[in-house]
Amino acid sequence: MTLSSATENDLESVSKQLGRPVRDIVAIAARCTCGNPIVVQTKPRLEDGTPFPTLYYLTLPAATSAVSTLEAEGLMTKLQDQLSQDEDLAKNYQSAHLSYLSDRAELGLVEEIEGISAGGMPNRVKCLHSLVAHSLAKGPGVNIIGDLALKACSWSPSRCVCEN
Repeated sequence: MTLSSATENDLESVSKQLGRPVRDIVAIAARCTCGNPIVVQTKPRLEDGTPFPTLYYLTLPAATSAVSTLEAEGLMTKLQDQLSQDEDLAKNYQSAHLSYLSDRAELGLVEEIEGISAGGMPNRVKCLHSLVAHSLAKGPGVNIIGDLALKACSWSPSRCVCEN
């Protein structure tokens, strides 16, 4: 994983991507080929005290839109079915869950979300956005469900579609 410090330009870019001011970004976890943020890493407890289990957050509008389309087309259900039938897939997903928890623990333990990762891990496929964000942050092979969603996606991290 290649985390990079978030610059003021990054924070401005992510605020534009989200359409709101950013909150508690620790680092940029994945970047577009042009350098713009795609995934941010956030604190496990927001400044206002709210527990925030989503460590890796997909921010690039083209990516979030493409992943939303996959969800609307039923990919989550298909992947959930595969997860319940494929022992190797389930083992990888369990490992992805543990990886996620380990990364978040490095930023501090938050009792309210202890053992809870994101995207439905380790037993459900609940949010492809967070699973794709995890895949982009960690690289191929860490979160196979996120990898499969990326493969099915009309958007690709290797092709810039930023609106600079």
